[in-house]
Amino acid sequence: MTKRLNAEERRESIINVAKRLFAQKGFHGVSIDEIVRTVGVSPSILYRHFKSKEDLYAAVLHEFSCTRESYVDTVVNEDTSFEYMLRGMTRVFVNSIVNQPDLLKMEMHSQLEGHDASGEFFLNRWKSFTDYIEFNLSELMAQGKVASINVTAAALMYQAMIREVLLLKCLQPNERFKDTPIETLVDELITLFMKTINFKK
Repeated sequence: MTKRLNAEERRESIINVAKRLFAQKGFHGVSIDEIVRTVGVSPSILYRHFKSKEDLYAAVLHEFSCTRESYVDTVVNEDTSFEYMLRGMTRVFVNSIVNQPDLLKMEMHSQLEGHDASGEFFLNRWKSFTDYIEFNLSELMAQGKVASINVTAAALMYQAMIREVLLLKCLQPNERFKDTPIETLVDELITLFMKTINFKK
């Protein structure tokens, strides 16, 4: 006999199915009928939890955008240099996307569809990188340890590099890079970034 789910469990089961479907097809590519059919409930049950498809999509986006990584292991290590910390944070972030590529898919869909929640992805997922880079480059410039650069542009460049690798390896597998592990690509890009900013250890 199948266990009867309570209201919270039912809501969670709907969100979990919707996450997968919206990540695959975007908001406009998924119908309420497909969602309820996949979950195994009637439309009326779905509408008890979500007023509309838009409401469900917003809930899914919120859950995705609030998924955060823990950088504790990187931060508590003895080596707290800018390069070490950046490599450690990036490794944690990249691994989280590799293990859950739907996060990146939903970010892409929400931006293309112009959804308000797309801003949450930047604030909750990318902003830690941009803030860390901008703050530290400003400090390092003052100490003469990096070139005089536009720190905002440098942070944007870094974000774009990492995002491109994730797209290539997680969403658009490319023959050219199929034999190169994502860790190697990311590591080499970070090395290039450090050279670009003329980082002096």
